[in-house]
Amino acid sequence: MIIPQPSFEPLSAERFSEQALALFRYQYLNNKVYHGFCDLLGKHPTEVRRIEDIPFLPISFFKSHRVSCADPVDSKTLTFKSSGTTGSAQRSTHYVSDPRVYEQSFMAGFDHFYGPISSYRLLALLPSYQEQRHSSLIYMVDRMLKESAPGSGYVSIDDDFESLFDDDQKTLLIGVTYALLDLSERFSRPLKNTIIMETGGMKGRRKELVREEVHAQLKQAFGLNSIHSEYGMTELLSQAYSKGEGLFETPPWMRVLIREAEDPFTYMPIGRSGGINVIDLANVHSCSFIATDDLGRLNADNTFEVLGRFDSAELRGCNLMMA
Repeated sequence: MIIPQPSFEPLSAERFSEQALALFRYQYLNNKVYHGFCDLLGKHPTEVRRIEDIPFLPISFFKSHRVSCADPVDSKTLTFKSSGTTGSAQRSTHYVSDPRVYEQSFMAGFDHFYGPISSYRLLALLPSYQEQRHSSLIYMVDRMLKESAPGSGYVSIDDDFESLFDDDQKTLLIGVTYALLDLSERFSRPLKNTIIMETGGMKGRRKELVREEVHAQLKQAFGLNSIHSEYGMTELLSQAYSKGEGLFETPPWMRVLIREAEDPFTYMPIGRSGGINVIDLANVHSCSFIATDDLGRLNADNTFEVLGRFDSAELRGCNLMMA
């Protein structure tokens, strides 16, 4: 069977559906875990004719199973692990058999919303992630740093930020939430030509705050009109971005659906909240159809919001704070 290849270009709704259905058939035949899950639900490819018919694999399967179309794992396979939470032994594991697809996805996704990374000085304030091996976020940032403008690199709150922002170079400061808050209390001044992007994550390091509180503190400290956010996770290969107010947009090869909490095959209308399902056409060699533990809603302008987590879900730092 021909392996479907992701397209990192704009897609019509019809073309997106065609690619999603072809990818479902491929992953049903080649991913043993997903195949078994679909069979338990009685969902055979002959009965799946619309995106809404596709079963979405609960994200918790990545903690207990090897969710992969590639068997066995070879030396080229990347192994990404979720950050987990304090006291949790279980971490999601994502086997990425073709790293080039991941790189194409995150580079094309950033370019789609912000333009080429080469035009930015990229400053990465990610202390907790730098301490971990197998972080998909660190892999992404490492790769982007190689393409970004001079002066880019990892930073800590102990660095001399006055000197880092003393010119007119367009700058992206990406950081884990608690570290950005720490920075705002040590270094407070209006920043020009700068985007601050938070990746979520309090990690028990600070009192939990809702998104509005976090963004208000950062905007006041740095004289900005908006705080940007990234919505991604270990189990996927693509990211959504918000340019403010917690309103996220997906790249053309990614789509969000909102499921009814009690019935995974019932989808909520615009403006109603429910569980976030993600279609990631880049996740060819794993599973492209993930039922997350996040609560959210879709808006009429095709943006979506992350409203929180299911009560039974483990808090995970690679997404947003509770909002």
